[in-house]
Amino acid sequence: MTFPASAPALSDVRRALAVFAHPDDVDFGSAGTIATWVDEGIEVAYLIVTRGDAGGFDDTPRAEIPAIREREQRAAAAAVGVTRVDFLDGYADGALAPTLALRRDITAAIRRFRPDRVLTSSPLRRWEQLTGPSHPDHLAAGEATTCAIYPDARNPFAFPELLDEGLQPWVVREVWYAGGPAPDHAVDITDRYDRKLAALRAHASQTAHLDLGTWLRDRLTTMAESLGLPDDRLAEAFTVLRTE
Repeated sequence: MTFPASAPALSDVRRALAVFAHPDDVDFGSAGTIATWVDEGIEVAYLIVTRGDAGGFDDTPRAEIPAIREREQRAAAAAVGVTRVDFLDGYADGALAPTLALRRDITAAIRRFRPDRVLTSSPLRRWEQLTGPSHPDHLAAGEATTCAIYPDARNPFAFPELLDEGLQPWVVREVWYAGGPAPDHAVDITDRYDRKLAALRAHASQTAHLDLGTWLRDRLTTMAESLGLPDDRLAEAFTVLRTE
């Protein structure tokens, strides 16, 4: 199973919401693209489902990890020009499922922010790469977000208690999937590479052990070449789908 070919990206987007399972997910796959959107005048917000309590590579006490990773994500967001970063409560790293409760919480965020575009993890597993993009939490976040986009956020009869909170139905017109199979929509981030690198370095608890500059440039160069960009360019890639 794979995605259809991407639709042309909308040209009149004013607001975009990025929904991901863990702190750092948005930055590994999309920070350069987020910086591009910010430069274009798009208002971008993040919704992070967990605080990454199962992450880390040293003996930092587990109880300290959520606060560390929340601080790191806010610093990473600032590096690409994003000021609004919201976290959900009650969801544990490593235990996500696309439950009705998670769909409701994402629906509430969509109705509150009213984005034209939502960026999230692919709900489709990449069988050739079981690590990274195919983390079960990533798949669950992508599936729950997809369900929140349609039908929940636009349906006044879904989660009617949200109407009591003043959260009216909202139609998201476009969804961008990161980390899915065969992404075909390239974003040239060559001029935003330094900001992406800064965002990833802000996640020190997750990246300090890596030769981040070498790894990142190699990865972005390979992606650009695979999608037909010139040899000296760097790219992130997505699947872009319309929802109307």
